[in-house]
Amino acid sequence: MRPYRPLTALASLAFTAALCAATPAAALAGTCSTAYLPLPDPGCTPGAYNPAVTQSTVDSTICVSGWTATVRPPTSYTNPLKTQGITDYGYTDTSVADYEEDHLVPLELGGAPRDPDNLWPEPHYGTKTAYSKDGVETKLKNAVCNGRVTLAAARTAIRTNWTTALQVTGIG
Repeated sequence: MRPYRPLTALASLAFTAALCAATPAAALAGTCSTAYLPLPDPGCTPGAYNPAVTQSTVDSTICVSGWTATVRPPTSYTNPLKTQGITDYGYTDTSVADYEEDHLVPLELGGAPRDPDNLWPEPHYGTKTAYSKDGVETKLKNAVCNGRVTLAAARTAIRTNWTTALQVTGIG
């Protein structure tokens, strides 16, 4: 495995351009369904894990205050994905401010920071929103760090359906 090295702004821009140009899975307008909302379309956003985060590493990764800031991708990386995702999902509201480019498996639970399979434009509107999901993420992370829930159980629950993840894991 190659060591992680942060990209310079120019390298990040080049990487984003290459990703957009070279990714054969880039969807066309409306190819992802909004029928699953408040969840993402599982065919477009299946979720992905950060291999550095395992049950044996939680005490040195996700359970360390501020750790997610060390892996969170910059908006220069996520904003182009958000714009493309709004098109892919066929949202009628195309204002980028109305969405959060969210990690389906959150960084707090060791979600893959830069994998497009783990990122999608989650609406800020509706009854269950990106803001609602944030509280679920924190409760699950705390349960993992306190040993009440395994990392695998928390990841599976949130990846499957974040709206029921607390009940499924027995902490909500």
